Amino acid sequence: MDLRGIDLNLLLALDALLNERNVTRAAQRLSIGQSAMSASLARLRRHFDDRLLVLEGKALLPTPMAEALQPLVREAVRAVHTVFDRPRGFDASVDRRSFTVLASDYATLILLRPLIARLAQEAPLQRINVRPIQMDYVGQVRDGDADLFILPAELADPRLPYPHRHLFTDRYVLVADAGNKAVGAAVTREQFSDLPYIAFDAGPHPSFADSQLEALDVARRVEMTTQSLVIMPLLVVGTPLVALAHERLVLHLTDQVALKVVEPPVPLRPLRETLFWHARQTEDPGHLWLREQITEQATQLDVDAVPH
Repeated sequence: MDLRGIDLNLLLALDALLNERNVTRAAQRLSIGQSAMSASLARLRRHFDDRLLVLEGKALLPTPMAEALQPLVREAVRAVHTVFDRPRGFDASVDRRSFTVLASDYATLILLRPLIARLAQEAPLQRINVRPIQMDYVGQVRDGDADLFILPAELADPRLPYPHRHLFTDRYVLVADAGNKAVGAAVTREQFSDLPYIAFDAGPHPSFADSQLEALDVARRVEMTTQSLVIMPLLVVGTPLVALAHERLVLHLTDQVALKVVEPPVPLRPLRETLFWHARQTEDPGHLWLREQITEQATQLDVDAVPH
């Protein structure tokens, strides 16, 4: 096809229409009039010989062709931005950016919370949005819906072709209520198997602790599951339950709740929290600035780490 006969503004209009599924909102997204967007939709319908968006009630629904086009259009728009929006300098004190980071509640509390508190003073123009790790986290970064994700290297697909950087290491400890008399200074494998246990069950990956216990054929008496790594050690307070939790998290909580902390019943591999991003963002100055800020905050965690 001879692209000289194509108005590439129609690509942006199609992207806006497929995302918003509303002519008015699509026009607002591109800062044009509603009549101009309606005219673009008419031209697109003629070009594809398809209605693309069909009115059903008060909503515009995509046709099968529109659904098939949407990922292609998204990638084409991203490619256009890559060509024309060449990286320029980034000054966090002057430039305003909004970043989205995907992370567990544990990484959010231990790493991102102090980072956001620091940046509120040092770079108040920057906005950091934090969202949980979900099944499509790789696709969110690939599609530009998120900038970075933080995940233990042990849980990431080794074939994932994303640049990454080590942030910090953490290990598992066994936690119980401070008054739990069934937990002594140490817990044997057999004792552990008899204790009521809280398991983590959420997100796209199985619990790394439970995966190791299964590989070592360690029995567990699961009495409760939770979808929050942060809440898990709090659930043992005032109960006979025990849990395997991240040591940094437990140390963060011991000033607030009375916990008994002992070594796991069997040796467990530590976790290496890792920062991942898409290669197209590697040279972006703003993205580079954020990665450096996250890495600096992680380094501070290691400086403050207690000896084991």
